[in-house]
Amino acid sequence: MTNQQHSNSETIYMAIDIGKYSHDVAIKWPSGKLKKLKIPNTIGGYETMKSETTGELPVIAGFEATADYHRNIAYWLAQNDIHCQLVSSVASARARDMLFNGWDKNDRKDANVILYLLEQGMGKPFHDPLIHNILDIQELSNTYHQVSLARSRCYHSLLNHYLTLYFPEIEKLHHNSRSEWFCHFLLKFPTPLSITKMRKQTFVKRAWDVVGRKVHKQQFLEGLYEIAEKSVGISVGLDSVAVSTYKLQVQRYLDLTQQRSRLEALADNFLSERDDYQRLRSLPGVGPIVALIILAESGDLTRFAHYRQYLNFCGFNLSSIQSGQKRGDYKLSKRGNARLRYAFWLAGNAAIKMQENSFRRKYSRYIKKDPDNADLKRKARTAVAVKMARIAHALVKNGKDYRGYYEFGCET
Repeated sequence: MTNQQHSNSETIYMAIDIGKYSHDVAIKWPSGKLKKLKIPNTIGGYETMKSETTGELPVIAGFEATADYHRNIAYWLAQNDIHCQLVSSVASARARDMLFNGWDKNDRKDANVILYLLEQGMGKPFHDPLIHNILDIQELSNTYHQVSLARSRCYHSLLNHYLTLYFPEIEKLHHNSRSEWFCHFLLKFPTPLSITKMRKQTFVKRAWDVVGRKVHKQQFLEGLYEIAEKSVGISVGLDSVAVSTYKLQVQRYLDLTQQRSRLEALADNFLSERDDYQRLRSLPGVGPIVALIILAESGDLTRFAHYRQYLNFCGFNLSSIQSGQKRGDYKLSKRGNARLRYAFWLAGNAAIKMQENSFRRKYSRYIKKDPDNADLKRKARTAVAVKMARIAHALVKNGKDYRGYYEFGCET
């Protein structure tokens, strides 16, 4: 159903201001009759709201996205054949200023604003994740995101607090956040004292299997012993509470790393049978997690009739400020899904680091005039991310895998 499928003369509009415990509802009939309700966030409240609109006329319900509080009532409405539309929070704020000549707000006023926007056809169809079979993908993506955030916080806590206090010199040996050997080493040897309390050869023997496979391992461990002897880290007892909490954080970081790895494997196994997932994976720079984020945040990419609609959804469309004879520079609107832009940015950066593909070629051509210009490099990476989004939409919509170098016949 499109925004203009039903005219005002044959549609009942239901505006809902979402709350955690109750919702404010404004209902307007084609005759102009207006009724306002305050219903509890319960099935009984939903039934009361629906009973007001029984009849043969279609009903369009509109609301703002409010955390996840709108998801339950939206699913119930869709199950009861009521079309749901999302209203932009930015549009609501602007309309509130226009209608009431002020920025103050309350729940009843917000319901009136949503009702006004619905009547003007300014709502967008709400695609329920459960109904459209992407709930599992979204939950997998959100869980991965939360685990990654927790892991990053723990990682920076280790580097900027614990290692700074107890063993600052060892940080230079940590080159990769996915190196689990480093954390296993810290669990066994958390402070310089835990190393220097034994002879060098004894330490080398006990740490031999902990540090994993390394070139010149004997030399590496002996050098590590010498670093511990000259460390400026504060001296604390190995059985102290401070060291116990330190090791607890190291173990937590390891656990989060393992959880993230399991989620990556689960995502790949869960999505491997989907054609759209395989199309996205054929793109240079798109791995299991980037493909997961794209599918979770986009839903069904074929619902976007043109790639410009998808770029607008991502926030990759260009906008400028124009007044009279003055016109500003075109910039990304960023009025879209930030996580989608992030996913395509990651994919684009990965693609341009590869040896040969059309994305690297576009990046090289973009910065050709001034390769050392940092601002030009940023713009080039953005252009590559936009191209990545455009091609991702085309691949899924047309049901084709990515074919390398097919753009080389034209300059894009």
